[in-house]
Amino acid sequence: MGHAGAAAAAVRYLRSTPGPGPVEALPRPELRCVRADERAPVDPTEFRRVLGNFATGVTVVTAPAAEGESSPAGFACQSFSSLSLDPPLICFMVGRTSATWPRIARAGVFCVNVLGAHQGQLCRGFAVSGANKFAGVVYDAAPVSGSPRLAGAAAWVDCTVQAVHTGGDHLIVVGRVDALGASAADDVAPLLFHKGRFL
Repeated sequence: MGHAGAAAAAVRYLRSTPGPGPVEALPRPELRCVRADERAPVDPTEFRRVLGNFATGVTVVTAPAAEGESSPAGFACQSFSSLSLDPPLICFMVGRTSATWPRIARAGVFCVNVLGAHQGQLCRGFAVSGANKFAGVVYDAAPVSGSPRLAGAAAWVDCTVQAVHTGGDHLIVVGRVDALGASAADDVAPLLFHKGRFL
């Protein structure tokens, strides 16, 4: 059945089952900033080493050129996930210091390009700062947002920015899915990142 099929079945079941009535929301946890004198609970290098054991897919998030800009925006992103089936939402995480994120935020729309195993070099090009990342890159316009849809990608998800939340030194960007598609070839292997290198 797969994850999508199981999720759809769960939604159908929950909709068909009469609930016990309104559910009261739990109280929100108290939020506060970490003070300067509070030490991090783990060493950042160790955090990166241990979490590197979790293999992730690799994407390139793109956006059309906003008003006054001469080129589209894009960056390599491995912190991407599906979030909700109903409504269809996805999310990705981006560092607060990213120079590309403000351009995507101004556009208000973006396309997540899920890379195939053959696109490691393309990913490296989008991982650098300050360069013309789209030089020599073949793409067309995603159908709703007009964001660059990279040729050869395993899949693409065309989105509107739904919400942005803070998450430590990153931002959590929630996107409402407006259109999506996948490669017609069934044998496109994914580009994976594990322990600091592509698999």
